[in-house]
Amino acid sequence: MTNSSQPPARRSSDRLLQVAVALFGIGILAVVAIFVTPIVSDSEPGLWLYLLAMLAPVGFLLAIVFALWSGRRAR
Repeated sequence: MTNSSQPPARRSSDRLLQVAVALFGIGILAVVAIFVTPIVSDSEPGLWLYLLAMLAPVGFLLAIVFALWSGRRAR
């Protein structure tokens, strides 16, 4: 009777969720920065902030893909 104390191996779908949350978080931070930039300075937000803000919907879509993929029935 062997009892191994190894943690369960991570599936690739877990990695997909981590990527989705990271992209969504970066996108939300960029949206906040877009609104804060004119308040703290007299300049407009840069194009790079708008491009980073587009990561929020990408992360959201990846999270939906993760939910659909991980919720499928086992055969």
